[in-house]
Amino acid sequence: MRGLSEGTDVVSLCSNLIRFDTTNYEHGRAQGEAACVDYIESLLCDAPFPRIRLESAPSRSNLIVTVTGTRPELPALVCQGHLDVVPADPELWSFDPFSGEISDGYVYGRGAVDMKDFVAAMIAVLRSWAANGVRPTHTTYFAFVADEETDGAFGAAWLVRNHPELFRGARFALGESGGMQIPWRDAQSNPVNFYPIATGERGTAHLRITAQGTAGHGSRPRNDNAVVQIARAVTRIADHRWPARVTRSMRAFIDAVGAVRGEDLAAIDLNSQGGVERLLDRLGPLADVVDRAFRPSSVPTMLRAGYKVNVIPERADAMVDVRTLPGGEDAMMTCLDTLLGPRVRREFIAHEPALESPLDTPFFQAVCSTLRDIDPLAVPVPFCTGGGSDAKAFSHLGIHSYGFAPSCLGAHGRKAQGAHGVDERVPTDSLHFSQRVLDRLLLWE
Repeated sequence: MRGLSEGTDVVSLCSNLIRFDTTNYEHGRAQGEAACVDYIESLLCDAPFPRIRLESAPSRSNLIVTVTGTRPELPALVCQGHLDVVPADPELWSFDPFSGEISDGYVYGRGAVDMKDFVAAMIAVLRSWAANGVRPTHTTYFAFVADEETDGAFGAAWLVRNHPELFRGARFALGESGGMQIPWRDAQSNPVNFYPIATGERGTAHLRITAQGTAGHGSRPRNDNAVVQIARAVTRIADHRWPARVTRSMRAFIDAVGAVRGEDLAAIDLNSQGGVERLLDRLGPLADVVDRAFRPSSVPTMLRAGYKVNVIPERADAMVDVRTLPGGEDAMMTCLDTLLGPRVRREFIAHEPALESPLDTPFFQAVCSTLRDIDPLAVPVPFCTGGGSDAKAFSHLGIHSYGFAPSCLGAHGRKAQGAHGVDERVPTDSLHFSQRVLDRLLLWE
């Protein structure tokens, strides 16, 4: 099968994918994913797998590759990866963000971790199956999608809304936000490798809050000053301490980590003074993964009011980034309405409810057993992510999603780093590991 002259192993694939600038600037402004999809199609042109390319808008390309299973009556699986990346300011980077350079055991560039590394593994698995005549037991849809870094309106959400038939029979989905290898020690100080698997996601409720008042001269104070009302509401929201709550995924996480560590982590009262902080202190290197999983949050991010210093405006607005826990949105919104006060109203500008997938499905068990087969030190643990992913789009089709884009440390403890940040890079060893785990997992029975 054809490919670029640099090669088509998983490391070269990742490097080549990074060279396509697929920056997503939000609000429909994007470089577009079309050229990147052209490249993926060139790699699969001789593969015996049907593929469908759909454009949600000019240059916003999505590609679905279907591999029919040997037992098509069984539940199908979606393996999905997004092709767009967040912006990268080259002035802040120590190398070209879209160089795809391979050096010192790393592949460098924007998207190396989020998530062209996993996309490269998807392509490598497809090419390997095609070359060796391999077919999985379960029908598997490989979805290469646009626009995850905004809201999926040109990618997964658009596909689910307009072409649900492309995922016929799918019950499970595999995507980003979990699967990273985190070395630690068990109760006897033996080394273990924790692998958090995202079985839940906090919900996103982006709000515009608006205060209405009476316009007037700035020299005459008014009780219904919209600027004052919005400022007070923003302050109340920012100062509010949301109570901690342990979701099903996080209860299983706490129990599993505590069992390995020989600690009764479940005994910590998270709503006592400093309770969450005490738990995070006990979680060592796992703390960064779950630090947002125990509380909802509401963060004011934007303010807009007025047009002249000596004029009281009739309206003032603020934007608030609200993140909800599974099962807790209604109570949170009721509390927020109290915090807003009587003269401030709210509206959703984006609304994606929180998700939580079951832990007793055969696919989740397959993820865990695959890890243990490949890594004898593996300890898979479920968790709830602080952000979100395209899993929310696929949930509208009744598909249970699991965040599992497997990765490992490279030689000499090299880590992947820089997701949404500066100098993003992924160890080459991690890319080979990702392909190996994905290949084994997708052949589950």
